[in-house]
Amino acid sequence: MSDGFTFKHFTVNHDKCAMKVGTDGVLLGAWAEGGRRVLDIGTGSGLIALMMAQRFTEAEITAIDIEPTACAQARCNAEASPFGTRISVKECPLQDFNGGPFDSIVCNPPFYAGTPKSKTAARTMARSAETLPIADLFRHAARLLSPEGVISVVIPSACATVFDSEAAFAGLFPRRACAVRTTCNKPVSRCLLAYGRVRPAAVEHEEHYLCGQNGARSEWYARLTDEFYL
Repeated sequence: MSDGFTFKHFTVNHDKCAMKVGTDGVLLGAWAEGGRRVLDIGTGSGLIALMMAQRFTEAEITAIDIEPTACAQARCNAEASPFGTRISVKECPLQDFNGGPFDSIVCNPPFYAGTPKSKTAARTMARSAETLPIADLFRHAARLLSPEGVISVVIPSACATVFDSEAAFAGLFPRRACAVRTTCNKPVSRCLLAYGRVRPAAVEHEEHYLCGQNGARSEWYARLTDEFYL
């Protein structure tokens, strides 16, 4: 397995992280709403924090994680990038974090109930919702968001109803929803969702796919990630 992934403007080393650079993180980093102050929850390698820093050139990014080695690697990745002065990495669980208010919160959350079987304890912790229950994610997001702030997440499509319900319990309203298929003839596998404090006049719904029949990136995915992928 490669120790890292090179993008146009930065490199993400991930050999010390439980969760490697993957499509979900890239999708969220390229799709999420931003602002002047951004919080990345469960930053891992720092991929999404780096993408948000590239997209929003005046943003100050705070990235938190509970895994010490992930924090160390995210910090190194940020310092080696052109955006290092705008990214701060903190080892802290969301439940204990004090900061904000944030215009944007981004999270590629753990979503497995119970204890998923993984090769390492660190990967098990990163994937298990026991460390960050969905209710906690939204309750603390509501605490940390600015009045106009938005939280954006990427999740398996099967979890969307639960996420909508927990967001509602926390007083957050859906703003955007993007259903994503791997290819045009496969079922929806993941969702990009955004929630805010303010109820929108209408929720923006989209549906796209990542790759065409020939394996090439779809027009939507290519356009979304054009400033990142080599």
